[in-house]
Amino acid sequence: MAATDFKDYYAILGISKTATSEEIKQAFRKLARKYHPDVNPNNKQAEAKFKEVNEAYEVLFDPDKRKKYDQFGQYWKQAGQGFPSGGVGADMGGVDFGQYGSFNDFLTELFGGAGPRSGRQSYSYRTSTGRPSSGFGGFNDFGFQDAGGTQDTEAIITLTLAEAFSGVQKRFSLGTETIDVRIPAGAKAGTRLRVKGKGQINPMSQQRGDLYLKVELQPHSFFQIEGDHLVCEVLITPDEATLGAAIDVPTPDGHVNVKLPAGVRSGQSLRLRGKGWPIAKGGRGDQFVKVAIAPPKDLSPQEREYYEKIRAIRTYNPRSHLEQVKL
Repeated sequence: MAATDFKDYYAILGISKTATSEEIKQAFRKLARKYHPDVNPNNKQAEAKFKEVNEAYEVLFDPDKRKKYDQFGQYWKQAGQGFPSGGVGADMGGVDFGQYGSFNDFLTELFGGAGPRSGRQSYSYRTSTGRPSSGFGGFNDFGFQDAGGTQDTEAIITLTLAEAFSGVQKRFSLGTETIDVRIPAGAKAGTRLRVKGKGQINPMSQQRGDLYLKVELQPHSFFQIEGDHLVCEVLITPDEATLGAAIDVPTPDGHVNVKLPAGVRSGQSLRLRGKGWPIAKGGRGDQFVKVAIAPPKDLSPQEREYYEKIRAIRTYNPRSHLEQVKL
């Protein structure tokens, strides 16, 4: 190594040669956050500085490497050839490097990343939840994770049920780049969509990973998704349950008239074929309408009079079978 190629790791981290392990760690934290490529997209100067900071930290935080560096200066690597290293399993300044598979794994914990260490970065992004085709989303609450060979990025996108049912186009800002992503109709909670070549740039290989969008759905006040079907609950009156009736029920396509059979029970479900969730291969699931009998709380004098008359002449006893029940 030429003398002009020598890197003063202490100067790079902005610390003195007597700095403690904790001071080295603190300096590294500050600079790594400042120059990280995710914070400075498309900034080659910051990217180079980030690499220097990583290199300096790897040497100075390792007591064995630091000792050789302090003793031999620019020739510390050559002096270290043939000598045993400090060992990644050693306890260096209170950090057990044996628990990390790579330096990037240590970065994961340093930046507060969570989850399994893999070749994919995981972020939590949320977009606006306006009307379909009008959402302009911003990314936030991200955490750095292991970069690995590529810089794949996973984002959480929150959709309304209407957006997921019909499909929607969302606009995202990735640093200085703006991209439009079309979410197909029928997306469900947990659906993962791949946007090729829109992940982070690996500062080492300069290869760009992919963006994976994981769908979350906002709860709806009426509809729920179960598989390919929609489920809802509709309240009916006691007389409608007894005599039968025709009632209007909301569906994704608008209200439809549903015939209630006489004697329908609370909890019973009626099937509306083809009114459920869109299926990827075509068609739709069904909508199930769960009936719940809702007795009136406030009766008019005339209603009370008639209910009392019905009670007086009623012959049906739904609890007659309980007379034979014993322990």
